Amino acid sequence: MGEAPEIQLQIIVQENNKDQNSTDHQTDGGSSQSTINQRRSYKWWLLITIYTLFLLAGQSVATLLGRLYYDKGGNSKWTATFVQTAGFPVLIPLYYLSAYKTSTETTADCMLYSLGLFYLPVSTYSLICASQLAFNAFFSFFLNSQKFTPFIINSLVLLTLSSTLLVFQNDPSGSAKASKGKYVIGFVCTVAASAGYGLMMSLTQFCFRKVLKKQTFKVVLDMMIYPALVATLVILVGLFASGEWKSLDKEMEVFKLGKISYVNILVWTAIGWQVFSIGAVGLIFEVSSLFSNIIGTLGLPIVPVLAMIFFHDPMTGVKVISMVLAIWGFVSYVYQHYLDDRNSKTVEV
Repeated sequence: MGEAPEIQLQIIVQENNKDQNSTDHQTDGGSSQSTINQRRSYKWWLLITIYTLFLLAGQSVATLLGRLYYDKGGNSKWTATFVQTAGFPVLIPLYYLSAYKTSTETTADCMLYSLGLFYLPVSTYSLICASQLAFNAFFSFFLNSQKFTPFIINSLVLLTLSSTLLVFQNDPSGSAKASKGKYVIGFVCTVAASAGYGLMMSLTQFCFRKVLKKQTFKVVLDMMIYPALVATLVILVGLFASGEWKSLDKEMEVFKLGKISYVNILVWTAIGWQVFSIGAVGLIFEVSSLFSNIIGTLGLPIVPVLAMIFFHDPMTGVKVISMVLAIWGFVSYVYQHYLDDRNSKTVEV
Protein backbone atom coordinates (compact mmCIF):
# COMPACT_ATOMS: atom_id res chain seq x y z
CA MET A 1 0.00 0.00 0.00
CA GLY A 2 2.94 2.31 0.66
CA GLU A 3 4.24 1.93 -2.88
CA ALA A 4 1.08 3.31 -4.52
CA PRO A 5 1.62 6.97 -3.52
CA GLU A 6 5.26 6.74 -4.69
CA ILE A 7 4.19 5.36 -8.10
CA GLN A 8 1.55 8.08 -8.46
CA LEU A 9 4.15 10.74 -7.58
CA GLN A 10 6.53 9.42 -10.26
CA ILE A 11 3.73 9.51 -12.86
CA ILE A 12 2.89 13.13 -11.96
CA VAL A 13 6.56 14.17 -12.23
CA GLN A 14 6.90 12.49 -15.64
CA GLU A 15 3.74 14.20 -16.93
CA ASN A 16 5.00 17.57 -15.71
CA ASN A 17 8.29 17.02 -17.56
CA LYS A 18 6.41 16.14 -20.75
CA ASP A 19 4.28 19.27 -20.44
CA GLN A 20 7.41 21.40 -19.94
CA ASN A 21 9.11 19.85 -23.00
CA SER A 22 5.97 20.35 -25.07
CA THR A 23 5.80 24.01 -23.99
CA ASP A 24 9.47 24.57 -24.90
CA HIS A 25 8.92 22.95 -28.28
CA GLN A 26 5.89 25.14 -28.97
CA THR A 27 7.83 28.24 -27.93
CA ASP A 28 10.66 27.36 -30.30
CA GLY A 29 8.16 26.67 -33.05
CA GLY A 30 6.41 29.99 -32.45
CA SER A 31 9.72 31.86 -32.55
CA SER A 32 10.66 30.08 -35.77
CA GLN A 33 7.26 30.85 -37.30
CA SER A 34 7.61 34.49 -36.28
CA THR A 35 10.98 34.67 -38.02
CA ILE A 36 9.49 33.14 -41.18
CA ASN A 37 6.59 35.60 -41.15
CA GLN A 38 9.04 38.47 -40.67
CA ARG A 39 11.07 37.32 -43.66
CA ARG A 40 7.91 36.98 -45.71
CA SER A 41 6.95 40.48 -44.68
CA TYR A 42 10.26 41.84 -45.95
CA LYS A 43 9.87 39.96 -49.23
CA TRP A 44 6.30 41.18 -49.58
CA TRP A 45 7.26 44.82 -49.17
CA LEU A 46 10.13 44.38 -51.61
CA LEU A 47 7.70 42.87 -54.12
CA ILE A 48 5.23 45.72 -53.62
CA THR A 49 8.04 48.23 -54.21
CA ILE A 50 9.08 46.51 -57.44
CA TYR A 51 5.50 46.38 -58.73
CA THR A 52 5.05 50.07 -57.86
CA LEU A 53 8.19 51.08 -59.76
CA PHE A 54 7.10 49.00 -62.75
CA LEU A 55 3.68 50.63 -62.77
CA LEU A 56 4.95 54.21 -62.51
CA ALA A 57 7.82 53.79 -64.98
CA GLY A 58 5.78 51.88 -67.54
CA GLN A 59 2.86 54.32 -67.33
CA SER A 60 5.05 57.41 -67.75
CA VAL A 61 7.23 56.05 -70.59
CA ALA A 62 4.35 54.53 -72.56
CA THR A 63 2.17 57.65 -72.28
CA LEU A 64 4.95 60.00 -73.37
CA LEU A 65 6.03 57.80 -76.28
CA GLY A 66 2.40 57.45 -77.36
CA ARG A 67 2.09 61.23 -77.49
CA LEU A 68 5.43 61.48 -79.35
CA TYR A 69 4.12 59.05 -81.98
CA TYR A 70 1.19 61.40 -82.75
CA ASP A 71 3.22 64.60 -82.54
CA LYS A 72 5.81 63.46 -85.08
CA GLY A 73 3.45 62.31 -87.79
CA GLY A 74 1.75 59.12 -86.60
CA ASN A 75 -1.98 59.00 -87.35
CA SER A 76 -3.07 55.37 -87.03
CA LYS A 77 -5.36 54.87 -84.04
CA TRP A 78 -5.32 51.11 -84.59
CA THR A 79 -1.52 51.03 -84.48
CA ALA A 80 -1.52 53.06 -81.26
CA THR A 81 -4.08 50.63 -79.87
CA PHE A 82 -2.12 47.60 -81.11
CA VAL A 83 1.06 48.49 -79.19
CA GLN A 84 -0.88 48.62 -75.91
CA THR A 85 -1.36 44.85 -75.97
CA ALA A 86 1.08 43.49 -78.58
CA GLY A 87 4.07 43.51 -76.24
CA PHE A 88 2.88 40.46 -74.33
CA PRO A 89 5.48 38.09 -75.91
CA VAL A 90 8.15 39.72 -73.69
CA LEU A 91 6.32 38.12 -70.74
CA ILE A 92 6.57 34.57 -72.09
CA PRO A 93 10.09 33.92 -70.70
CA LEU A 94 8.83 34.99 -67.27
CA TYR A 95 5.90 32.63 -67.69
CA TYR A 96 8.17 29.62 -68.16
CA LEU A 97 10.47 30.69 -65.34
CA SER A 98 8.32 30.87 -62.62
CA ALA A 99 -8.25 34.41 -68.67
CA TYR A 100 -10.90 35.54 -67.17
CA LYS A 101 -10.75 39.22 -68.02
CA THR A 102 -12.90 40.10 -71.04
CA SER A 103 -10.63 40.54 -74.08
CA THR A 104 -13.25 42.39 -76.15
CA GLU A 105 -13.54 44.95 -73.39
CA THR A 106 -9.75 45.20 -73.28
CA THR A 107 -9.69 46.02 -77.00
CA ALA A 108 -12.40 48.69 -76.70
CA ASP A 109 -10.70 50.20 -73.68
CA CYS A 110 -7.34 50.46 -75.48
CA MET A 111 -9.00 52.08 -78.51
CA LEU A 112 -10.73 54.69 -76.34
CA TYR A 113 -7.44 55.51 -74.63
CA SER A 114 -5.79 55.88 -78.06
CA LEU A 115 -8.48 58.32 -79.23
CA GLY A 116 -8.17 60.31 -76.02
CA LEU A 117 -4.39 60.58 -76.39
CA PHE A 118 -4.78 61.54 -80.08
CA TYR A 119 -7.08 64.50 -79.38
CA LEU A 120 -5.73 65.70 -76.01
CA PRO A 121 -2.44 67.13 -74.75
CA VAL A 122 -0.59 64.48 -72.79
CA SER A 123 -0.80 66.43 -69.51
CA THR A 124 -4.58 66.88 -69.86
CA TYR A 125 -4.98 63.23 -70.84
CA SER A 126 -3.05 62.05 -67.78
CA LEU A 127 -5.05 64.15 -65.35
CA ILE A 128 -8.39 63.00 -66.80
CA CYS A 129 -7.24 59.41 -66.30
CA ALA A 130 -7.48 60.09 -62.56
CA SER A 131 -11.22 59.48 -62.90
CA GLN A 132 -10.50 55.75 -63.26
CA LEU A 133 -9.95 55.67 -59.50
CA ALA A 134 -13.53 56.77 -58.85
CA PHE A 135 -14.89 54.20 -61.29
CA ASN A 136 -12.71 51.49 -59.79
CA ALA A 137 -13.98 52.29 -56.28
CA PHE A 138 -17.58 52.24 -57.51
CA PHE A 139 -17.25 48.82 -59.14
CA SER A 140 -15.20 47.44 -56.23
CA PHE A 141 -18.02 48.37 -53.86
CA PHE A 142 -20.35 45.93 -55.64
CA LEU A 143 -17.87 43.27 -56.80
CA ASN A 144 -15.30 43.16 -53.99
CA SER A 145 -17.19 44.60 -50.98
CA GLN A 146 -14.99 47.69 -50.86
CA LYS A 147 -15.71 49.72 -47.73
CA PHE A 148 -16.18 53.49 -48.01
CA THR A 149 -15.06 55.86 -45.27
CA PRO A 150 -15.24 59.68 -45.19
CA PHE A 151 -11.60 59.91 -46.32
CA ILE A 152 -12.13 57.53 -49.25
CA ILE A 153 -15.29 59.38 -50.30
CA ASN A 154 -13.38 62.67 -50.06
CA SER A 155 -10.64 61.17 -52.24
CA LEU A 156 -13.11 60.04 -54.90
CA VAL A 157 -14.89 63.41 -54.99
CA LEU A 158 -11.64 65.35 -55.33
CA LEU A 159 -10.30 63.11 -58.10
CA THR A 160 -13.59 63.31 -60.00
CA LEU A 161 -13.57 67.12 -59.75
CA SER A 162 -9.94 67.11 -60.83
CA SER A 163 -10.70 65.40 -64.14
CA THR A 164 -14.05 67.12 -64.80
CA LEU A 165 -12.48 70.56 -64.36
CA LEU A 166 -10.30 70.04 -67.43
CA VAL A 167 -13.18 69.95 -69.92
CA PHE A 168 -13.88 73.64 -69.30
CA GLN A 169 -10.42 74.90 -70.24
CA ASN A 170 -9.30 76.32 -73.57
CA ASP A 171 -5.98 74.72 -74.51
CA PRO A 172 -5.48 75.16 -78.25
CA SER A 173 -1.72 75.11 -78.01
CA GLY A 174 -1.58 71.65 -76.50
CA SER A 175 -2.32 69.86 -79.76
CA ALA A 176 -2.63 71.35 -83.18
CA LYS A 177 -5.08 68.65 -84.19
CA ALA A 178 -7.60 69.25 -81.44
CA SER A 179 -10.43 71.65 -82.14
CA LYS A 180 -12.95 72.35 -79.38
CA GLY A 181 -15.24 69.62 -80.70
CA LYS A 182 -12.44 67.06 -80.94
CA TYR A 183 -11.24 68.10 -77.50
CA VAL A 184 -14.64 67.11 -76.12
CA ILE A 185 -14.46 63.81 -78.04
CA GLY A 186 -11.05 63.15 -76.54
CA PHE A 187 -12.36 63.99 -73.08
CA VAL A 188 -15.37 61.67 -73.43
CA CYS A 189 -13.24 58.82 -74.83
CA THR A 190 -10.69 59.13 -72.02
CA VAL A 191 -13.38 59.16 -69.32
CA ALA A 192 -15.10 56.15 -70.93
CA ALA A 193 -11.77 54.33 -71.13
CA SER A 194 -11.14 55.13 -67.47
CA ALA A 195 -14.53 53.66 -66.56
CA GLY A 196 -13.75 50.51 -68.53
CA TYR A 197 -10.31 50.23 -66.96
CA GLY A 198 -11.78 50.65 -63.47
CA LEU A 199 -14.24 47.85 -64.20
CA MET A 200 -11.52 45.55 -65.55
CA MET A 201 -9.36 46.08 -62.48
CA SER A 202 -12.28 45.27 -60.18
CA LEU A 203 -13.04 42.15 -62.23
CA THR A 204 -9.38 41.13 -62.07
CA GLN A 205 -9.41 41.32 -58.27
CA PHE A 206 -12.70 39.40 -58.22
CA CYS A 207 -11.13 36.63 -60.34
CA PHE A 208 -8.05 36.43 -58.14
CA ARG A 209 -10.09 36.16 -54.93
CA LYS A 210 -13.23 34.29 -55.97
CA VAL A 211 -12.42 32.30 -59.12
CA LEU A 212 -8.72 31.42 -59.40
CA LYS A 213 -7.86 31.26 -55.68
CA LYS A 214 -4.17 30.57 -56.40
CA GLN A 215 -1.18 32.42 -54.92
CA THR A 216 1.44 32.11 -57.68
CA PHE A 217 3.14 34.52 -60.08
CA LYS A 218 2.01 32.23 -62.91
CA VAL A 219 -1.57 33.30 -62.19
CA VAL A 220 -0.55 36.95 -62.56
CA LEU A 221 0.98 36.19 -65.97
CA ASP A 222 -2.11 34.21 -66.99
CA MET A 223 -4.26 37.26 -66.29
CA MET A 224 -2.00 39.32 -68.56
CA ILE A 225 -0.94 37.09 -71.44
CA TYR A 226 -4.18 35.40 -72.49
CA PRO A 227 -6.39 38.52 -72.57
CA ALA A 228 -3.60 40.45 -74.33
CA LEU A 229 -3.26 37.70 -76.93
CA VAL A 230 -6.96 37.72 -77.79
CA ALA A 231 -7.15 41.52 -77.67
CA THR A 232 -4.16 41.80 -80.02
CA LEU A 233 -5.82 39.49 -82.53
CA VAL A 234 -9.02 41.53 -82.37
CA ILE A 235 -7.06 44.75 -82.88
CA LEU A 236 -5.27 43.25 -85.88
CA VAL A 237 -8.65 42.45 -87.41
CA GLY A 238 -9.71 46.05 -86.83
CA LEU A 239 -6.44 47.36 -88.33
CA PHE A 240 -6.93 45.44 -91.58
CA ALA A 241 -10.71 45.90 -91.72
CA SER A 242 -10.37 49.69 -91.36
CA GLY A 243 -7.82 49.89 -94.16
CA GLU A 244 -5.33 51.79 -92.00
CA TRP A 245 -2.66 49.19 -92.72
CA LYS A 246 -2.40 50.52 -96.28
CA SER A 247 -1.12 53.89 -95.06
CA LEU A 248 1.49 52.56 -92.61
CA ASP A 249 4.31 52.62 -95.20
CA LYS A 250 3.58 56.23 -96.07
CA GLU A 251 3.25 57.11 -92.39
CA MET A 252 6.68 55.64 -91.73
CA GLU A 253 8.16 57.56 -94.68
CA VAL A 254 6.90 60.96 -93.55
CA PHE A 255 7.58 60.40 -89.84
CA LYS A 256 9.62 63.40 -88.72
CA LEU A 257 12.16 61.43 -86.70
CA GLY A 258 12.83 58.80 -89.38
CA LYS A 259 11.96 55.14 -89.92
CA ILE A 260 14.21 53.75 -87.21
CA SER A 261 12.78 56.12 -84.61
CA TYR A 262 9.27 55.24 -85.79
CA VAL A 263 9.86 51.53 -85.12
CA ASN A 264 11.70 52.18 -81.84
CA ILE A 265 8.90 54.37 -80.51
CA LEU A 266 6.28 51.71 -81.22
CA VAL A 267 8.42 48.89 -79.80
CA TRP A 268 9.29 50.73 -76.59
CA THR A 269 5.72 51.91 -76.18
CA ALA A 270 4.59 48.28 -76.32
CA ILE A 271 7.25 47.25 -73.78
CA GLY A 272 6.32 50.18 -71.54
CA TRP A 273 2.69 49.11 -71.43
CA GLN A 274 3.68 45.55 -70.53
CA VAL A 275 5.91 46.81 -67.70
CA PHE A 276 2.96 48.87 -66.51
CA SER A 277 0.71 45.79 -66.70
CA ILE A 278 3.09 43.73 -64.56
CA GLY A 279 3.03 46.40 -61.89
CA ALA A 280 -0.73 47.01 -62.05
CA VAL A 281 -1.82 43.36 -62.05
CA GLY A 282 0.84 42.44 -59.49
CA LEU A 283 -0.48 45.06 -57.05
CA ILE A 284 -4.04 43.81 -57.59
CA PHE A 285 -2.84 40.28 -56.84
CA GLU A 286 -0.90 41.24 -53.71
CA VAL A 287 -3.18 43.98 -52.30
CA SER A 288 -6.31 45.17 -54.17
CA SER A 289 -7.46 46.83 -57.38
CA LEU A 290 -8.10 50.10 -55.54
CA PHE A 291 -4.56 50.13 -54.15
CA SER A 292 -3.15 49.51 -57.63
CA ASN A 293 -5.22 52.39 -58.99
CA ILE A 294 -4.08 54.67 -56.17
CA ILE A 295 -0.44 54.00 -57.08
CA GLY A 296 -1.29 54.82 -60.69
CA THR A 297 -2.78 58.10 -59.51
CA LEU A 298 0.45 58.78 -57.64
CA GLY A 299 2.12 59.00 -61.06
CA LEU A 300 -0.18 61.81 -62.19
CA PRO A 301 2.22 64.65 -61.36
CA ILE A 302 5.03 62.84 -63.18
CA VAL A 303 3.60 62.79 -66.71
CA PRO A 304 2.45 66.46 -66.90
CA VAL A 305 5.83 67.65 -65.64
CA LEU A 306 7.68 65.46 -68.15
CA ALA A 307 5.28 66.61 -70.89
CA MET A 308 6.05 70.21 -70.04
CA ILE A 309 9.79 69.47 -70.34
CA PHE A 310 9.82 67.30 -73.48
CA PHE A 311 6.68 68.40 -75.38
CA HIS A 312 6.44 71.98 -74.08
CA ASP A 313 2.84 71.45 -72.97
CA PRO A 314 1.68 74.64 -71.23
CA MET A 315 1.04 74.25 -67.50
CA THR A 316 -2.11 76.37 -67.30
CA GLY A 317 -3.83 77.48 -64.11
CA VAL A 318 -6.65 74.99 -64.65
CA LYS A 319 -4.14 72.13 -64.93
CA VAL A 320 -2.36 73.26 -61.77
CA ILE A 321 -5.66 73.34 -59.83
CA SER A 322 -6.60 69.95 -61.28
CA MET A 323 -3.23 68.51 -60.28
CA VAL A 324 -3.53 69.88 -56.73
CA LEU A 325 -6.99 68.33 -56.38
CA ALA A 326 -5.66 65.00 -57.68
CA ILE A 327 -2.76 65.01 -55.20
CA TRP A 328 -5.12 66.03 -52.39
CA GLY A 329 -7.40 63.13 -53.25
CA PHE A 330 -4.46 60.73 -53.27
CA VAL A 331 -3.23 61.96 -49.86
CA SER A 332 -6.74 61.53 -48.47
CA TYR A 333 -6.79 57.88 -49.49
CA VAL A 334 -3.27 57.24 -48.18
CA TYR A 335 -4.26 58.73 -44.82
CA GLN A 336 -7.20 56.31 -44.63
CA HIS A 337 -4.79 53.46 -45.37
CA TYR A 338 -2.54 54.73 -42.55
CA LEU A 339 -5.51 54.79 -40.13
CA ASP A 340 -6.50 51.24 -41.07
CA ASP A 341 -2.94 50.01 -40.54
CA ARG A 342 -2.69 51.76 -37.16
CA ASN A 343 -6.03 50.34 -36.01
CA SER A 344 -5.04 46.81 -37.04
CA LYS A 345 -1.81 47.08 -35.02
CA THR A 346 -3.79 48.35 -32.01
CA VAL A 347 -6.14 45.36 -32.20
CA GLU A 348 -3.19 42.93 -32.39
CA VAL A 349 -1.65 44.46 -29.25
